[in-house]
Amino acid sequence: MAATTYERLKLHITPEKFYVEACDDGADDVLVIDRVSTEVTLSVKKDIPPSAVTRPIFGILGTIHLVAGNYLIVITKKTKIGEFFNHVIWKATDFDILSYKKTMLHLTDIQLQDNKTFLAMINHVLNVDGFYFSTTYDLTHTLQRLSNTSPEFQEMSLLERADQRFVWNGHLLRELSAQPEVHRFALPVLHGFITMRSCSINGKPFDWILISRRSCFRAGVRYYVRGIDSEGHAANFVETEQIVHYNGSRASFVQTRGSIPLFWSQRPNLKYKPLPLINKVANHMDGFQRHFDSQVIIYGKQVIINLVNQKGSEKPLEQAFATMVSSLASGMIRYVAFDFHKECKNMRWDRLSILMDQVADMQDELSYFLVDSAGVVVASQEGVFRSNCMDCLDRTNVIQSLLARRSLQAQLQRLGVLHVGQKLEEQHDFEKIYKNAWADNANACAKQYAGTGALKTDFTRTGKRTQLGLVMDGWNSLIRYYKNNFSDGFRQDSIDLFLGNYSVDELESHSPLSVPRDLKFLALPIIMVVAFSMCIICLLMAGESLSFHILCSFLRTRAFLVQHLEIGSLPSPWCSLLDSVSRVSGPYM
Repeated sequence: MAATTYERLKLHITPEKFYVEACDDGADDVLVIDRVSTEVTLSVKKDIPPSAVTRPIFGILGTIHLVAGNYLIVITKKTKIGEFFNHVIWKATDFDILSYKKTMLHLTDIQLQDNKTFLAMINHVLNVDGFYFSTTYDLTHTLQRLSNTSPEFQEMSLLERADQRFVWNGHLLRELSAQPEVHRFALPVLHGFITMRSCSINGKPFDWILISRRSCFRAGVRYYVRGIDSEGHAANFVETEQIVHYNGSRASFVQTRGSIPLFWSQRPNLKYKPLPLINKVANHMDGFQRHFDSQVIIYGKQVIINLVNQKGSEKPLEQAFATMVSSLASGMIRYVAFDFHKECKNMRWDRLSILMDQVADMQDELSYFLVDSAGVVVASQEGVFRSNCMDCLDRTNVIQSLLARRSLQAQLQRLGVLHVGQKLEEQHDFEKIYKNAWADNANACAKQYAGTGALKTDFTRTGKRTQLGLVMDGWNSLIRYYKNNFSDGFRQDSIDLFLGNYSVDELESHSPLSVPRDLKFLALPIIMVVAFSMCIICLLMAGESLSFHILCSFLRTRAFLVQHLEIGSLPSPWCSLLDSVSRVSGPYM
């Protein structure tokens, strides 16, 4: 069986069946899904009824069982990202969810409402940007992993050979995966970020590619999923690969990010930064060792770069992480702690060079992967940097972009694109492409985990920290605060449903969605929006009463929150703004 899936498909719908027709040259296969029995079979084109309603589709994402029964999810729109060694890479941009049932008359009113909510959850996940696929190339593996495979592996279907950590529709494809004869209809879909750019330095054209693969194990949203699970899977684990293709030679550099691999939590509680809590009864070493055993098997040596604060609420996590590494006493694992915020305070981001100098020899030792135009492996990457901050988003992405640039510098010199003594930083056209791509990668990963764009992207895009960047970070922090406290529960439930961590049972006597809500959690978002709107109106007003209006708005809101909702303090961005106003208003305090 060839390692490809069908590229051109047509969906034919009758009241009894779905027919998915393969329209590739020479193909006669038709996937038949019985809408009553849910049976999946393989047929031929002549069996498609002329009365069927026909539409083009671009892939089958899979099937899911909800209260009303089974649903078929198909890709209805796609955008071309680029070509990857003559393989086309696509982004799925629109989907359709089709019910097997012809009517909903068998459902009660409560079941109808629950089914509507579950459909909204699936749509919510599908509307998060970042689903990628190829019908001819295995996107789930790095270049180095693919170079070290057997002929038997090469003949497997894309679904069989895929790294299951990065197949986000693995649960949805479970019925198709059980039948090898229909695997050419089963399309593995990656979630994360991919960009491909054609570049030129010194008149030498090359392709530069950045891929971030988001793991579907222990997946979720910011405050609801932290640390590791019993299998050692880390929250927000992302494998990022940077690839260069020049004159037939290919080079790649792989890094990983993931939550601090201990059993800890940081559940939202209306505070701006909930206190991280380390589980006092869990066997941390067991989960920790499971995590790094798998990482060493997959990637080789591990250089941990821990970017959390070494004081305040983050300090216990840093200390526990360092203690675990020391206790494990593995020659394959090294630990580097770098207090990002302390070292770079007062916008001294030039001090990141301290960390780069500290790990330079380690990076040279880990090396990178390089295969020449004849297919001969010239160099192999012996391990990876595993970076993390609290969220594995903002600080982490900054450091990963610097490490990737240093590796790219060495690769392009070795390939002959850069002359001896030339620096990437001096190639202004490419630097713009590079910085923007890494900033876009940061935003994509942040939106998928935290619900907003990344912080600190002004440095990634421009190479310096700006006042405007600080303002935008404050705005994103406010949006994160709202989402983390008032909408991320729905986002987490949606991801769990999509990935199969929760299965719908229509026979449940009580609706799993009928949970009474605390009124204060319903009231606070409204109050915050009103208060913020009042602030904006006041800022637009002219006259000496400006400060007075702003202060009154915030003080009244704060007083209400403290008195009626038992909240001790406003989130930090609000307090900062209030402090700024108080410095201006003076007499009104």
